[in-house]
Amino acid sequence: MDYINFKKANCKNCYKCLRSCPVKAIKFKNHQAKIEMERCILCSRCVLVCPQNARKVVNYLDKVKKALNEKKKIVASIAPSFMGNFNVSHGKIIASLKTLGIKYAEETALGADMTTRLYKSFLKENKQDYYITTACPSLNLLVEKYYPELVKYMLPFMSPMACHGKILKKVYGKDSFTLFIGPCTSKKAEHENYNFENSIDAVLTYEEYLTLLKENNISMENLDPLELDNRSLELGSYYPIDGGIISNLKDELKDKNIKSFYVDGVYACMDIFESIKKGHIKNSFIEASACVGSCIGGPEVITNNHEYYNKLEKVQNYIEDRQNYIEFYKNKTDKQNDLKNFNLNFHRGFVDKSINKEIQYEEQIKNILKSMGKYSKEDELNCGVCGYNTCIDKANAILEGMAEPDMCLHFMRSKAENISNIIFENTVNCIIMVDDKLNIIEINPAAEKTFMLEKSLVKNKPINFLISEEDFVKVKESKNNILGKKVTIHNYGLVFIESIIFIEKQNIFLLSLTDITEKEKNKKKLKTLKESSFSAAEEVIEKQMRVAQEIASLLGETTAETKITLTKLKRIVESSDED
Repeated sequence: MDYINFKKANCKNCYKCLRSCPVKAIKFKNHQAKIEMERCILCSRCVLVCPQNARKVVNYLDKVKKALNEKKKIVASIAPSFMGNFNVSHGKIIASLKTLGIKYAEETALGADMTTRLYKSFLKENKQDYYITTACPSLNLLVEKYYPELVKYMLPFMSPMACHGKILKKVYGKDSFTLFIGPCTSKKAEHENYNFENSIDAVLTYEEYLTLLKENNISMENLDPLELDNRSLELGSYYPIDGGIISNLKDELKDKNIKSFYVDGVYACMDIFESIKKGHIKNSFIEASACVGSCIGGPEVITNNHEYYNKLEKVQNYIEDRQNYIEFYKNKTDKQNDLKNFNLNFHRGFVDKSINKEIQYEEQIKNILKSMGKYSKEDELNCGVCGYNTCIDKANAILEGMAEPDMCLHFMRSKAENISNIIFENTVNCIIMVDDKLNIIEINPAAEKTFMLEKSLVKNKPINFLISEEDFVKVKESKNNILGKKVTIHNYGLVFIESIIFIEKQNIFLLSLTDITEKEKNKKKLKTLKESSFSAAEEVIEKQMRVAQEIASLLGETTAETKITLTKLKRIVESSDED
């Protein structure tokens, strides 16, 4: 089941999620990020840092709403870090639970008290080199998946949430609907995968709980305060604070001369686990939390409430304030308070969940590196922009099908620059780059050849050294590019099709000149040829007309003479007949 993942349409390939993932459990395919659950430890850092808010987290709001609508006997287990996440008194928070329709509300710290007793008993009865706490589900997954050789040192007990869930089912009945409210995403996976005897029916984060209140038009500020139905009077409330577990076990650790280490944050935990693997530390009790600042720094805290020390102070004040409630809770029934008498099994096992990775051969890695433009050690920048610490790590990820070569931004930029350079260097058009002060900053070989000068002679010179700056000024002032304008540079006797584009981001002008001088000369020749042909045609026509006129004139004269002669002949013939 995908407890957390990314929405498809929103991914912008910034790789911020992968950079934040300590175990590199995010796969990129076709420019889309996807969390691989078999590798994931559910620390939620990836979805928190996503700038596109492309997070998709499983939630049980509908299940809780259904239970509320069906008037089920809902019992809430609220994590002791709750006071750090709301800006009202604890009494108003409890009142909101009851107003919503939740029948009973207890502090998860009661489950932590049970966990503490189990740890104490284990320390007294067992001797081993290391003891690793198992209250944090994400850390449990980290050890099982990435440090399987340390599984044998994990304390074999349920988390405080699961312990408390079992207690609640015992106290309020198996028909009760148990709801955990806290700051942790991985609790949702624990609830689904390790829900021993259905001890917890649903898990909500603080943010989801606020959503539920909003949908029911419940405002904490307007409620009269109420008290929890049961609350820890021991040190279980310290679990969400750095070193909270160790503070419960000081005497036992001292008696057995066991060193203790508190580590928070996945990277710190990985560091100490590496030290254990190498045997650099021994005889140690490790309190480990995936979140920096333990549960107070949990991933699902209230939005815009990330001030760790502010939350820490609130939680500490709440814990210290418990002294004022000792008498109130001591008067509760033994059934609710005496956790020692519950005949319940809180043990659980941990197993090797490591991923079997294929052995990657050196030749394969070299070929992948070459596909990313890494031909030598100098090419391996190990910049980490793609999300992997080294280029070799990235190559391994590609071989495992977790990454793609084009995730290397330096390689893609270099590739794009090479293509751009090829175009710039080999195009037949003149390309000239001009800064906002109208000075030449770059010209290509075609421009050098056309203007018969070297780049060094014109670099940083005003553009009017080559061409009038008038059009550049127009573009700058009007913010309208010039495209396909015919210009003549009389100094050089050249004619161009000019395009001037202002690139606002870089604050530069890009001038493209297509040389049409020969074309214009050919057009002029053709025009001259046409004109001379036209003149010749006119002369021929005029000559023909003159000839025609002359012929007509001669024909006229000849005809007249013929007529006169014939007339004379006619008369002679007529006079002969009379005689």
